[in-house]
Amino acid sequence: MTLPKVPDSFYWTDETWGGALRCRALEPIAQHLFTTRQLQLPSADAWQSLSAAIGVPLDRVVSLNQVHGREVAVIRAEPPPERPRADALVSDASGVALVVRAADCVPLLIGDSRTGAASAVHAGWRGTAARVAVAAVEALTREFGSYPADLVVAIGPAIGPCCYEVGTDLVDAFAAAGHERYLIDRWFLTPRGHKMRLDVAGANRDQLILAGVREENIYSSGLCTAMHLDVLTSFRREKENAGRIAGAIRPSTRRHQG
Repeated sequence: MTLPKVPDSFYWTDETWGGALRCRALEPIAQHLFTTRQLQLPSADAWQSLSAAIGVPLDRVVSLNQVHGREVAVIRAEPPPERPRADALVSDASGVALVVRAADCVPLLIGDSRTGAASAVHAGWRGTAARVAVAAVEALTREFGSYPADLVVAIGPAIGPCCYEVGTDLVDAFAAAGHERYLIDRWFLTPRGHKMRLDVAGANRDQLILAGVREENIYSSGLCTAMHLDVLTSFRREKENAGRIAGAIRPSTRRHQG
């Protein structure tokens, strides 16, 4: 298997199960990774391998019952007894790992360069319409004193506008959620002779910028899940046979505040 080329801001590493993707700018802030289809989530062995790669015991790995909304679960020192029903996790506890799963939806990992707090976000089209990434930024600010300008974001593999054909009902949903028309026109593309496409990763990037995250601090892997089925997973292409990749991040020890 040949791992696809990624921008210079990302690089591949060899793990016990195969390749993992990391962001160079996020690496000094928080230990993190995006997995590939070589790690067969949700098996128990896969979770054990993931916890070892991120450097925490398995019982310190926190994941979600993802519901395609904008709810954010706040994790303190101890993981919750059950998976929260939410689509984003925020924490400043260095002893836990925050994990989201995706198979076309956008996995985002966020680290605070000042405080060490972190977030993992799962953003499908519904979550993107509901501004789940913005909700995560707001939770980091409210709960841990983060400033949006200090945040560094890695956008993992997700279905790209090359392959994400959608209907006008999604345009209506974004309009009903209150998004500006100029943004909707930017996110929904209609190449000549083709059906409408949605740039869901680009929509999350724009929303983060509007929330105060510096544009130069947002890094996108640029990998389309539907175009790299030997390495990634795509529900749109594989349906119920699709596995899941994970985005995992571990908050760092608390840095200076103020």
